[in-house]
Amino acid sequence: MTTPTARPRPKVMTLTDAAAERVRGILAKQLPGGSLRVGVKNGGCAGMAYTMDYTEEQTKLDEVVEDKGVKVLIDPKAVLFLLGTEMDYSIEKFSSGFVFNNPNQTGACGCGESVILTPVEQLSPDMLNQD
Repeated sequence: MTTPTARPRPKVMTLTDAAAERVRGILAKQLPGGSLRVGVKNGGCAGMAYTMDYTEEQTKLDEVVEDKGVKVLIDPKAVLFLLGTEMDYSIEKFSSGFVFNNPNQTGACGCGESVILTPVEQLSPDMLNQD
């Protein structure tokens, strides 16, 4: 009898170089040795909003993603809403901030403060092949 091999787990989230650099810079000043915690919460005119906090504590249920030298803790209630998301940091002429390129986002409010997210119901083969 053969032993089953574990299926690779997809990364919940990845960071662009710009996002990783910005998070590293903030953590170095605000909370050396800390981590970024990302989640979602109910609220806003579209129904949900992304949350970001810096923390020194990791819970046993957090999904841990390490990407480009940054440790990201994903709130376990947010995993199905964030699966496949790329976090970027954008600098525009009059504003700058983190941007979530989320394949589970089906809409957003006009002001950009909240989004409509649909949780992943089934993993596609593409999601399993992410590095």
